[in-house]
Amino acid sequence: MELPAIPDVILEIMHKIEPLLDIPVLMHPPIVHFVVALPIVVLLLEFINVFTKKRTIGVISFLLLILVSITAIVAYLTGTVDGKEAYPLLSEVAQSELKEHKLLGTYLMLASVIVLFFKLLSSLVSRGLMKALYILILVLFIAGILKQGKEGGKLVYTYGVNVEKVLELDNELDDIKEELEELEEANKPELVPVDETSSIENTGVEVIKKQNNTLKRDAVKVPVTEKIEEKAEVEVIPQVAVTPMIATH
Repeated sequence: MELPAIPDVILEIMHKIEPLLDIPVLMHPPIVHFVVALPIVVLLLEFINVFTKKRTIGVISFLLLILVSITAIVAYLTGTVDGKEAYPLLSEVAQSELKEHKLLGTYLMLASVIVLFFKLLSSLVSRGLMKALYILILVLFIAGILKQGKEGGKLVYTYGVNVEKVLELDNELDDIKEELEELEEANKPELVPVDETSSIENTGVEVIKKQNNTLKRDAVKVPVTEKIEEKAEVEVIPQVAVTPMIATH
């Protein structure tokens, strides 16, 4: 089941805040640990306060919830910065997972303010029902935080989000692509100008004409000695000598 989209007004406010803070990369992991741990501490304090019913514990849990809301906002902003840095390096599946992670993180950021609001109501309205409702909302918030932490770990360990080795491999891949482009550019055949092309064609035609003329001369050329010998060969027919007859009388 997919979560509904966050209203554009809230997203615009967060996008305007982000550039003002100048958040460095890789600040998200240390911040989210506070977002996970502090609500659990608040829940433990609330369970203790059910039996002790001391105002001091209530005030401490309220102050801690304020800190939870602040760290949730900071976690959202740092996560946005880290997400933008990692997004182009991820596969389509990882990019989809990252978008869902950001969406759930946005809802948890808003939920932290809601938990703080119900804590304030439970302090003002001294009724068991309001206290129970506040505890239920706090438990649901913690469940969402734990799920978000699990999904964040999946993004890191399964897809390598913002892992230094992945960045190194990506840089090496970029270097290889640049070298390949340089080799392709170096091996690219040079285009011959129009004048040179026409001169080459003319030269080729002249060579072909010369070859044709040579072949023609060779075809009609007959050795002179052979012609003389053919003329000299005349058939000689032997003739019988005729003796003239002289009259004797």
